[in-house]
Amino acid sequence: MGTHPPNRKGTPLASETSTVTALDAQILREWMDRHEDLIVIDVRSAAEFEAQHIRGSYNVPLPLLSEHTDELAARLGKRVVLVCQSGVRAEQARQRLGTAGIDTALVLTGGVPGFASAGGEVVRGAQRWDLERQVRMAAGTLVVGGLLAGKFVSPKLRLLAGAIGTGLTFSAATNTCAMGNMLSKMPWNKTAAEPTAESAIRQLPAA
Repeated sequence: MGTHPPNRKGTPLASETSTVTALDAQILREWMDRHEDLIVIDVRSAAEFEAQHIRGSYNVPLPLLSEHTDELAARLGKRVVLVCQSGVRAEQARQRLGTAGIDTALVLTGGVPGFASAGGEVVRGAQRWDLERQVRMAAGTLVVGGLLAGKFVSPKLRLLAGAIGTGLTFSAATNTCAMGNMLSKMPWNKTAAEPTAESAIRQLPAA
């Protein structure tokens, strides 16, 4: 994939590199204001989407997108912007879509919070901790708990802290997060509007 063509003012729609994958929040704002033919896909959980999302975006959680990549790709055009909380899950989604023939998808830099900070229009609902914050809390609690249990109960329990550290290192190296996937299935991260493959595909405009 090469660079995107410049907009009407001559400003590139994304950073000019040999392979464009990142889109600045301000550029996305300008792009949406001009009603460009793009689809913004939010790959966070339904609960995170409900708490805050970019107006006009579509919620397709990453696990669902990963399981039904080909079906979803068939409904997407060439101008696809993927968003999450920080960009990690959106990048995973971009790589998945690449295997289905969509190699022009962009990842929003800074995620939904970055878009809101740039003055972009967002919809806010019931506030919850985002999934990445939950992962940090869970991992930190388990590490501290393992160290304390190792000191006061049994030294063997310190292995828990080491296992969590190893897991976090693996997550960073592979750009995946097993703990995040597990937490996304917890009851407090579920909403009445949890999308299914059928509803996620049906909501998307035809390519």
